[in-house]
Amino acid sequence: MASLKEIKSRIQSVKSTQKITSAMKMVSSAKLRKAQKTIENLFPYEQRLNGLLNNFLSAEDDNVSIFAEIREVKRVAIIVISSNSSLCGSFNTNVSKRLIQTIDKYKSMGAEDILVYPIGKKVAKASHKNGYEPQDNFDSMADKPNYLAAVAFADEIMNLYKNNEIDGVELIYHHFKSKSTQVLTEETFLPIQLKPAEKGTVALDYIVEPDRATIMSQLIPKVLRLKIYTALLDSNASEHAARTIAMQMATDNATDLLQELSLQYNKSRQQAITNELLDIIGGSFGQN
Repeated sequence: MASLKEIKSRIQSVKSTQKITSAMKMVSSAKLRKAQKTIENLFPYEQRLNGLLNNFLSAEDDNVSIFAEIREVKRVAIIVISSNSSLCGSFNTNVSKRLIQTIDKYKSMGAEDILVYPIGKKVAKASHKNGYEPQDNFDSMADKPNYLAAVAFADEIMNLYKNNEIDGVELIYHHFKSKSTQVLTEETFLPIQLKPAEKGTVALDYIVEPDRATIMSQLIPKVLRLKIYTALLDSNASEHAARTIAMQMATDNATDLLQELSLQYNKSRQQAITNELLDIIGGSFGQN
């Protein structure tokens, strides 16, 4: 059985850890509230813009944009978003696993034709570990999603597709649904995917000026840029939610462990006192 000094040292250590996890939970909760408000304000706008684009594309007989052009995938880019730091449960592990699964789908093309764009230190390390060097460093976008940075990044990817340097783009990120639910999502970023119209909906006939081609040339890049920014915000909110839950669980576990250690300490202390009393009583009998 551990000595009283050892148990007391463990209690102090657990208390210190509990203070840290509790503080981290409070910080993550505050960041989550801010991130959740941002994504909830932006998400309806993105959905309406996507719906508008979908209606426009559905009304066209031929593709009016190179970004909607479907071609044989000979070279692919994979955009994958994680966090820069850990202590958020299986958040980063799940992202890294999905990245490897996606790479496996295209492995027959050869490593030189699979371009990995990791946003976040954790998935960048996973990419490097599996033999795929990140195309650049995008860590800053994981911590603090910035619209201008997202636009520049989206434009870079669109230019590669426009110049036929890549034939497809996959996007992997966590979609924030609630504090307790973050859904790991994989979508085709390019070419643009049309969603079938829901049953009972009426196709809208828009009157546009100056013409559809001009409108689409501006609308499609705007939608793609916004998609990257929304995915960054989604992932950021999901990260804070995952860390809040992880730190809450760690704090609860520390509380349970403290109760067990306190009980063990009291039992050991009681046993030590009992032994001392027995020694005293035994000594007094021996003198008699």
